[in-house]
Amino acid sequence: MTILPRRSCPSQSTKLPGALKAQSLAARPRRWVTALLAAALLVAGCTPPSGPAAEQSPAAAFPGEWRQVYFTDPDSPTASSYRGGPDQALADAVDQARLSVDLAVMDLNLWNLRDALIAAHNRGVAVRLVVDSDYLDEDEIQEIKAAGIPVLGDRREGLMHNKFTVIDRLDVWTGSLNYTISDAYRNNNNMLRIRSAPLAESYTAEFEEMFVDDRFGPGSPANTPHREVAVEDAHVEVYFSPDDGVAERLVDLVQGAQDSVYFLAYSFTLDELAEALVERSQAGVRVAGVMEARQVASNTGSDYERFLAAGLDVRLDGNPNNMHHKVLIIDEQVVVTGSYNFSLNAETRNDENSLVIFDPEVADLYLEEFRRVFAAGQD
Repeated sequence: MTILPRRSCPSQSTKLPGALKAQSLAARPRRWVTALLAAALLVAGCTPPSGPAAEQSPAAAFPGEWRQVYFTDPDSPTASSYRGGPDQALADAVDQARLSVDLAVMDLNLWNLRDALIAAHNRGVAVRLVVDSDYLDEDEIQEIKAAGIPVLGDRREGLMHNKFTVIDRLDVWTGSLNYTISDAYRNNNNMLRIRSAPLAESYTAEFEEMFVDDRFGPGSPANTPHREVAVEDAHVEVYFSPDDGVAERLVDLVQGAQDSVYFLAYSFTLDELAEALVERSQAGVRVAGVMEARQVASNTGSDYERFLAAGLDVRLDGNPNNMHHKVLIIDEQVVVTGSYNFSLNAETRNDENSLVIFDPEVADLYLEEFRRVFAAGQD
């Protein structure tokens, strides 16, 4: 099975904001990631570099602009160096923080990020960390806590599955990447930075629901300050689970697709979204995807066989570790990314964050990542 050649986006796109509806990729400059990010197989006894000896942050698309996009590359020949991953870019950003750093992430064991957080704390930056309680005993998390940085676990059965950082209440870093060696150097992941004070305010409000109010999972109120944000000429929507009804919005976006829907899914058991994808395929929309092979084999209720039976162009991933993305690309203009797996747990139990980004340039980059992961997949 192969993906059909890329076509221009239709003039009527997927329920885009008015200013973007008539916009075609052909009318916008193409910008590509200038360097693939390093990745690695985990070798016993090896640790990621930290401090001055570490290489500089990896190059990213749109350097110096309001957004930056990073992808891991588990097949890189420089994998064993543990250098150049998105974690170094984030650590460098923490090194530049002046006022505050708030992190909500399921797990953290990266030495360079640990060192950057402790250094920021020592120079007077307000650093706070929320993690899933299952990972509180990680050495790096305990070292962060011992340095005087306040750390809170969720202390419940559902997962604190968020993956975001807010720096100086201005820069939001998010995506599918846990702050771990495996996710930065072995697994397929994405991470992006968006500079927007209103967007940062929404993420900060979600962080404080957990850190200050001690409200997690279904106990989290639906009170996001800014659901929709205009950033330059792009439009961004932000959703948090389980309070914001993410599944309904994803189904709405898929149902509005006119030309194509591509997806990368670590886990896919969300039947209403699967039904929307099958329906659009039957209506003539190109639908193709890659799913994590081990999750397909182990998940109860995986939609993989349903997709195959419906004739969707879906593959299992070719990464011997994990294809950890949670991405939708709609009409080559809209990207959905974040921590939200396409699963019932993500919708109803876990703390999750999702972005919907209406920006053809960002979509262009995610489409390139999709093509790369798809090409490595197994029919």
